[in-house]
Amino acid sequence: MRRENRLSRTGRHGAPARPAATARRRLGSGGRPPARPARTRPGKPRQRRPQRLRNHLMELGLVGLGKMGGNMRERIRRAGHTVIGYDRNPDLADVHSLQELVDSLQAPRVVWVMVPAGAATQSTVDELAELLSPGDIVVDGGNSRWTDDEKHAEELKAKGIGFVDCGVSGGVWGLENGYALMYGGAAEDVAHVQPVFDALKPEGEFGAVHAGKVGAGHFAKMVHNGIEYAMMQAYAEGWELLEKVDSVTDVREVFRSWQEGTVIRSWLLDLAVNALDEDEHLEQLRGFAQDSGEGRWTVEAAIDNAVPLPAITASLFARFASRQDDSPQMKMIAALRNQFGGHAVEKK
Repeated sequence: MRRENRLSRTGRHGAPARPAATARRRLGSGGRPPARPARTRPGKPRQRRPQRLRNHLMELGLVGLGKMGGNMRERIRRAGHTVIGYDRNPDLADVHSLQELVDSLQAPRVVWVMVPAGAATQSTVDELAELLSPGDIVVDGGNSRWTDDEKHAEELKAKGIGFVDCGVSGGVWGLENGYALMYGGAAEDVAHVQPVFDALKPEGEFGAVHAGKVGAGHFAKMVHNGIEYAMMQAYAEGWELLEKVDSVTDVREVFRSWQEGTVIRSWLLDLAVNALDEDEHLEQLRGFAQDSGEGRWTVEAAIDNAVPLPAITASLFARFASRQDDSPQMKMIAALRNQFGGHAVEKK
């Protein structure tokens, strides 16, 4: 039976109230990130979402409160929504089980899954399929393979539960800057979750897209990560060449000079400068870089569709080479991955 101690609809200042003390952590003191100036696209009118969706406050269950999930919970709460989080680490969790999480939400429920792709996601979806009711929706915001999305959608559809897949980019910076979102699923399911997407996305016109049907969100995120591989590899190769020659005496400042006015300026370039400020010649790092799997999936999809991806494929193979040698280029790749995503690096 559903618990009688329901969540109240509003709290102080009209915002949704927290559940009981055992089921809700105190919010931080920070406010919403400062708004970024909106960019405009010539010849394309700006589309505004209906006022009903933009102002609608909702409840969300969030499974997985790690580096990204914990910050996402905070950003969604800052927008005024109620978030009840579950994690296997009780120090992070608002509730102590998926059953308690589901019981804490009013129907129709939305549960966002933010756990590692593969077995962890599958087991979570399987358990939610038994706990949720027809009309509820599951969102997979992890880095799942798009083919798994189709399987999960069919499994949940058989029980009348909707499914949306969402590729999320933003790493450890997403709390303040917002998260780029690529989501796939039926239009009615996406519309129901839209207030949460609006809370998570960056300020301004861009940063989120309904990419298509189920699987489209994670496919788009996979291609995004493949492009990321190639961009990081290009910066790393250029950095190694600059470090190698005697005529260039301040490689870090060369990189810094590219941050304004050049066609290769980007957020990744800014992060490269951050890394060089912390360790000018990356001498503290071992030239070893992991791959998360999405680069491999991108190359596999390219083969299946006969699309040539020489740059992305070469950047993936370069990471494999890093496991054989102490590669100078991979020091920069490792430093960049640590800067944007908090990924672990190997010290010398």
